[in-house]
Amino acid sequence: MTELSPLVDIVTALAAAVVIVPLSIRIGASPVLGYLATGLAVGPHGFGLVDEGPALHLFAEFGVVFLLFSIGLELSFERMRAMRRLVLGLGLTQVLVTGAIAAGIGMALGLAPVPAAIIGGALALSSTAVVLQLLVERGEQVTRIGRVAIAVLLFQDLAVVPMLAALPLLAAPGGDALAALGLAVAKAAVALVGISLAGRYLSQPAFRRIAALRNPDVFMGATLLVVLGTSLLTALAGMSLALGAFLAGALLAGTAFRHQIEGDIEPVRGLFLGVFFLSVGMGVDLGVVVAEWPLVLALTLGLLVVKTLVLAGLGRVFGLPMPLAARSGLLLAQGGEFAFVVIGTAGALGLVAGADAAPVTAAVALSMAVTPLLDAMGRRLERRLAPPAAAPADQLGEEAADLEAHVVILGFGRVGRTVAHVLEHSRSPYLALDLDSDQVADGRLQGHNVFFGDGARRDVLRAAGIERAAAVVVTVDHAAAAERAVRAIRHAAPGVAIVARAHDAHHAERLRHAGAGRVLPETIEASLLLAAATLDEVGRESEDIEACLGRLRADGYAQLLPLVVGRRTDGDHDGEAVTTTAPPAPRRRRWLRRDRRG
Repeated sequence: MTELSPLVDIVTALAAAVVIVPLSIRIGASPVLGYLATGLAVGPHGFGLVDEGPALHLFAEFGVVFLLFSIGLELSFERMRAMRRLVLGLGLTQVLVTGAIAAGIGMALGLAPVPAAIIGGALALSSTAVVLQLLVERGEQVTRIGRVAIAVLLFQDLAVVPMLAALPLLAAPGGDALAALGLAVAKAAVALVGISLAGRYLSQPAFRRIAALRNPDVFMGATLLVVLGTSLLTALAGMSLALGAFLAGALLAGTAFRHQIEGDIEPVRGLFLGVFFLSVGMGVDLGVVVAEWPLVLALTLGLLVVKTLVLAGLGRVFGLPMPLAARSGLLLAQGGEFAFVVIGTAGALGLVAGADAAPVTAAVALSMAVTPLLDAMGRRLERRLAPPAAAPADQLGEEAADLEAHVVILGFGRVGRTVAHVLEHSRSPYLALDLDSDQVADGRLQGHNVFFGDGARRDVLRAAGIERAAAVVVTVDHAAAAERAVRAIRHAAPGVAIVARAHDAHHAERLRHAGAGRVLPETIEASLLLAAATLDEVGRESEDIEACLGRLRADGYAQLLPLVVGRRTDGDHDGEAVTTTAPPAPRRRRWLRRDRRG
């Protein structure tokens, strides 16, 4: 039975998690807190049902590995470059200032410099899982509060890599903390360059061949090989497994297979990460926490107050308006899951004593639990601090101030809302403009990033950051208004891509002359989609369907114009086709006036 005891421990822990974690989700708490509570309950300091053993620690280590791998997948160089001012400015400064303050308080309370610095760095991190969950629930990922929060979290996640890489060096006999950190950063930089080159010249061709096999098991195996193989290489080089996992994610972030890899790895990551948080909960001595509850409460309040003030103050320094800075501070004030990773790894290496770690980890868990309440306070504070009568152009300019490579949508009717919905789901930043105040008010109530403004005015386009935009989507239904908007956009930003909606081929031609790069006539595109669905139903391959549609679109729909726009066949007359022209322009204009919404 002894050889089965590790399996018994894992099964017991997972069985308890199946009961406790759904309960935590039902009451609105994060699943992370459910796993921590499970570890507390079944661990040696709870009911003693599970012993901390090598098998559980191995599963927990894999949890950290797959978490870092997922973060590497998100940190593409393009994303970093688009948000570099907030990531490398606000994010970097927040980690340094918060870490220094927390370390100073730790040394004032009697900690040695090294454990104080480790705990300070850990407390500077916020919870990516909890904050992103709140943003996704309200559809705020691409709004300004979402961009600020993601930028700060992005740098915090990146900062974990040198933190974890430095811990083994700090644990080495006679190690110097500053030299160890510098060496860790240098090693990580060299590894990043090497991995990025390997990812560009080796991974894409390899994954392209594997994907051509159309075997999901082989694809998943290749992904696991890259993750665990790179982790093993960094471990053999004296760095952490987690650093290797991060670099593996960065290796694959720039490939066309990133989304498939992310979907494949999600269940595995969730399982192992849950075991990691279980092990963290098992390591918390509940007796120490209960005995020192005043210290735990003081640490929690201190953490929330310090991080709120630091983030709000630095937000103002980096040009955020006061309402946004205050809400950002409250939203990101909690401790994060990586605090458990850093402190747990430091404890395993003997750098932080268990008696010092227990109240800190308890304070981090408690701060995560109150995050929804803090965010609700932040939203109310943001509304109270907002200027009572800010001009629409001023609001638009503030929102677009830190946007780069975003999409501007002109018209927020049915088509514009659909485009915005797709951009939100793909986490692409956007701004929408509409002249219908009811549409704007309704869209903002639903959490969309829409403003009142005329997309044909150059000052409004400049306020929307048209020069920095990646593309403009013109969904305005009124034909003349759409042409005016395209001309204004082309004059204000000659290099920006313009995608426009047209009623028919005649309208499409006028929009192309006005400066639109891609124009999609509604009638023709609807017909093509119906034809594609029909071909799919009769068993044609998707590649053949796309090739066929591509040929029909390549010449500007020239082959289709006589069929659906310019002429139509009403029937036969003495064996010859009789053609008639499209409806006269005045009737079409009257129809447009009845439905002006885009």
